[in-house]
Amino acid sequence: MNDTDLSAQLSRQPFFSGLSQEALEFLGKSARPRQLQRGEVLFRQGDWADAFYLVGNGEILVEIPAISGPALEIQRLREGQILGWSWLIAPFKWTFQARAEADTDLLQFDGAAILAHCEEDPEFGYALLKRFSALMSERLEAARRRMMDEWNPPGFA
Repeated sequence: MNDTDLSAQLSRQPFFSGLSQEALEFLGKSARPRQLQRGEVLFRQGDWADAFYLVGNGEILVEIPAISGPALEIQRLREGQILGWSWLIAPFKWTFQARAEADTDLLQFDGAAILAHCEEDPEFGYALLKRFSALMSERLEAARRRMMDEWNPPGFA
């Protein structure tokens, strides 16, 4: 897929809706395909974060690892959903774990290049920051709900 096709594909994704053609072209040049096999961990909590992802076909589980026992599932991400914001904010460490629930195709975006471009072009940076802020809020609310569902003992207010 060439850069023009990729920027056209990005323009059809709700997350990128409203970005300028120039921004979409830059993002397209900053992306590369990535495939995961079922069960493969994309990243672990605490690892260095230098990318974000657009899920193609397949399914990614966003989890909080447990000290013992199974990880706590936060969200299941499917086609068209964005994964990852930790590349944008210091200390650039993943706050969750992501694992492929099925064979999955992703677009991986170069976080370092995009962050540098955000610094060079504040209008682009602000537009992206607004989108990722909404994503952070959504993901943290999902984590809060799952933790309350999972760890709320009966009779607890």
